[in-house]
Amino acid sequence: MKRKEIIERAQKFIKPYCVTEGKKFRLKDIDPDDTGPVTSDDKPRAKELLAEGVETLAELQDVLYAQDQWSILLIFQALDAAGKDGAIKHVMSGVNPQGCQVFSFKSPSAQDLKHDYLWRCLKCLPERGRIGIFNRSYYEETLVVRVHSELLAKQKIPPQLVNKNVWDERFEDIRNVERYLSRNGVVIRKFFLHVSGREQKKRFLDRIHNPAKNWKFSSADSRERGFWKDYMEAYEDMIRNTATEYAPWYVVPADNKWFTRVVVAAAVIEALASLDLAYPEVSEAQRKELAIAEKALLGKTATEV
Repeated sequence: MKRKEIIERAQKFIKPYCVTEGKKFRLKDIDPDDTGPVTSDDKPRAKELLAEGVETLAELQDVLYAQDQWSILLIFQALDAAGKDGAIKHVMSGVNPQGCQVFSFKSPSAQDLKHDYLWRCLKCLPERGRIGIFNRSYYEETLVVRVHSELLAKQKIPPQLVNKNVWDERFEDIRNVERYLSRNGVVIRKFFLHVSGREQKKRFLDRIHNPAKNWKFSSADSRERGFWKDYMEAYEDMIRNTATEYAPWYVVPADNKWFTRVVVAAAVIEALASLDLAYPEVSEAQRKELAIAEKALLGKTATEV
């Protein structure tokens, strides 16, 4: 399939899950078990779609790297066992490692807490020509910190600055930062992998029963399930307040991993395609240099037999 056709299909594929205006957004409107136009019987076809997408993504990333003007920032947010790691692994499998930077943000360190909450993420922004991936991000500061308010108290913020408007202020700060980045050539795409409580429980049990997956499970994972409603409200509020044209959210159904990966790949392809990328043009002087180099290479050298 030609690249143009793949890009057009990607645009149609992601449209139902893209949120650029959050005022009317409701999390309940996205079914975690949705598979769009692809039924479960079409899973082999979905794998083909993903393979085609990965190939197209690799081609576009090569041009992005060569052009060296834009950078792509992909932010992944989700509850545990939603499939962030798997989506990143499969979708980016064909990308040149030199052009991709991945950062996973867990609990902030003592050094992180010496700075503002955006500091540890902003210092990891991708360079021009590269794709940067944040596995969790500064959005944790409006999610886990909001659900567990005791964490906010540990951030050493002057008490008079922590008021009832703290979350609205953080949303405003994030919107402003993302607008600034977009105005400086950083293309931002954000993904919330929307998994159901039923499917999360199934995956947790699989981690417990499968020895090869025991290492993935933590008792903290099951404890956090007790805050499910709080997290859903926090995610919905986060998306409603930070979904913009310049930094949209993709609320991706995550109960079927194979479908999740296809949607993520399609969104990344669409983002790259929107830039109208092109390899750098060669100047007349450079063409002359190439001609001289070609002549030298075609001629005999002392080391050739």
